[in-house]
Amino acid sequence: MDIFDVVKAGMGGLSGAGGSQAALLGAAMSLLGGQGGGLGGLVQAFTKHGLGDVANSWVGTGQNLPISPDQLSKVLGPQQLSQFAQAAGVPPDAAGSTLASLLPTLVDKLTPDGQLPAGGQLPAMDALLKLLS
Repeated sequence: MDIFDVVKAGMGGLSGAGGSQAALLGAAMSLLGGQGGGLGGLVQAFTKHGLGDVANSWVGTGQNLPISPDQLSKVLGPQQLSQFAQAAGVPPDAAGSTLASLLPTLVDKLTPDGQLPAGGQLPAMDALLKLLS
C-alpha cells in the first residue's frame, strides 16, 4: 500500500467534506514540520507522553503500531489537531481519526532505512511525492 492509498483510507468517506489527498498530505507534513525538531521532535513528543514505542515503531523497519485518535490528541493537543483539520479540509471531529490512520504510514515512508533523517529535516513536497510514488 502506498501513501496515497493510506490518504484515501484516512479520508474515510470524507471526500464530500472537502478534504483532498494533496491537502491531507500537505497538512500532515506541516504538522510534522511544526513539531520542534521535525520528525525527531515528533518522536520526542510521543516519548514524553509515554508513547515512544508507538512512534519508534513507525520509524523502525518492523510493523507499525497503531495509534488511537485519543492518544494522538494527548500528544498533539487540540490546537494542533484543529490546525490540521483546517489545513486538510476535514471536519474538526474527524481530524484525530484521519491523522491516526495517516501518520504511521507517513512517518514510516519518511524513514525508509529505519532511522530519522539527519537533523530531522523533512523533504520538500516535490521530493516527498517522488519518494512516495
